[in-house]
Amino acid sequence: MATVTGIGGFFFRARDPQALATWYETHLGISDFSRTVWKQQAGPTIIAPFKEDTDYFGRADQQWLINFRVDDIDAAITSLEAAGITVEMRPEWDSEVGRFCRIHDPEGNPIELWQPSGSTV
Repeated sequence: MATVTGIGGFFFRARDPQALATWYETHLGISDFSRTVWKQQAGPTIIAPFKEDTDYFGRADQQWLINFRVDDIDAAITSLEAAGITVEMRPEWDSEVGRFCRIHDPEGNPIELWQPSGSTV
């Protein structure tokens, strides 16, 4: 049997795809795929369905939440806030698996940033 070896892409609808691609590249360092393919570092990836009525994603109609690993969450928070991006943090989001924060892209999609436990800066 063939085995999935990783995530090959993440595709979603956008009102202004080019502006959103530019935002992801500017603030998260994720290359605009029309120019180059973003190469991520190897590391843990979690695929986890949540109950239909979860409030973890934010809006009730939000069907997904993407989580990006970061090597230095404090530096990411500083950079995002300096760019005027609201960063949400909750004490319960810091746990034995690592530290988390949440932002939203310009179209309101939630993005979780995660520095896994044991990550070195």
